[in-house]
Amino acid sequence: MDESTTHTTDTTNPHELSVVLAGGGTAGHVNPLLSIAAAIRSLKPTARITVIGTEVGLEARLVPAAGFDLEIINKVPFPRRPNLDALAFPPRWIRETRRVKQILQEVDADVVVGVGGYAAAPAYRAAQKMHLPLVIHEQNAKAGLANKLGSRWADFVGTVYDNTGLSVRTGAQIKRVGLPLRADIAAISAEMETDRRAARVRCAQQLGIDPDRPVLVVTGGSLGAVSMNRAISQSADVLLSQTQVIHLTGKGKSDEVRQTVTRVAGRQNISGIGPDSYGKGDYHLAEYLDHIELAFACADLVVCRSGAGTVSEIAALGLPAVYVPFPIGNGEQRFNAQPVVAAGGGVMVEDQNFTDAWVKAHVLQLLSDTETLQTMRERAWTYGVRDAANTMAHVIIDLARKEK
Repeated sequence: MDESTTHTTDTTNPHELSVVLAGGGTAGHVNPLLSIAAAIRSLKPTARITVIGTEVGLEARLVPAAGFDLEIINKVPFPRRPNLDALAFPPRWIRETRRVKQILQEVDADVVVGVGGYAAAPAYRAAQKMHLPLVIHEQNAKAGLANKLGSRWADFVGTVYDNTGLSVRTGAQIKRVGLPLRADIAAISAEMETDRRAARVRCAQQLGIDPDRPVLVVTGGSLGAVSMNRAISQSADVLLSQTQVIHLTGKGKSDEVRQTVTRVAGRQNISGIGPDSYGKGDYHLAEYLDHIELAFACADLVVCRSGAGTVSEIAALGLPAVYVPFPIGNGEQRFNAQPVVAAGGGVMVEDQNFTDAWVKAHVLQLLSDTETLQTMRERAWTYGVRDAANTMAHVIIDLARKEK
């Protein structure tokens, strides 16, 4: 079979559906991929689901842990400038595309799904050459190179944002579907939609905080954000006069925050996170929280970076937020936050302007203005999308059926 051979279904295949998902690298790619895979498995329990990724991305650990088969290829980054890597790109591209084609044949793929990342582009090319249905999900406000390439061949492109810079061929569809939520976020979202107060009380008990008092959640992601950590910790005394604080500092960044809070507000006000911390101090400090959805369920206000996943999850939960875009890069975090801010679900402040003076003037004002917080909560909830994984799964299954 050469690369232009049309796909045919093997009637001896015991699986009613064979789906191959490709992509990964970062949590921003892997989490949506796993959410889509789980939704497909829920709708089609006998489906064969295979993931194509690299050994250096998070998928190498998270995909097997989630119970899905993983096939490894080498990453093929697109060259961005003329150099030795650019000269090596063509043979690498050909080799990995052939490897993907082999995988697609071995699992008798009915449809290919990509989420971007190093492993996605060769999968898009192989699917196009084999005339397989192709579905793409783009989670960023400005699309990456892999998805820009693949969208030209795709049958359906689902996005989190409008105007991502992607274009599709005639007859294909591009639609804002939202971000496929992680299972824990989806579950807490459903719980909050049913009874927001009950969810808050349950989660507060697990975290060791008072559900009847305001809660400010601060997170800069797994690596943390030094500027945010400093602005918040330097405002600890003023913040604690009005709210409980759950401050997730990021890996290796808790010591500086602890020292600052001790100096500003006193060590007696610092506690950990968990049931045993109740009543031991209102500044709850940790580097990371495995189940951050517990904190989100209790939050009256969130201060955070504006990665695509973070913005989508917070909007889906209907949480007022202060977004502080990461100041380095091409500015994609600003683009991520703009739509929900424009919808009235949050505010945005530049990293250089997010100081302790700004926190004391604006965060405290927001926390004391219950009417504004409620309006922001409603508008964030309205903007947010909670069913993206199922939407994508239905599209994928329908395209596979048409192929059969």
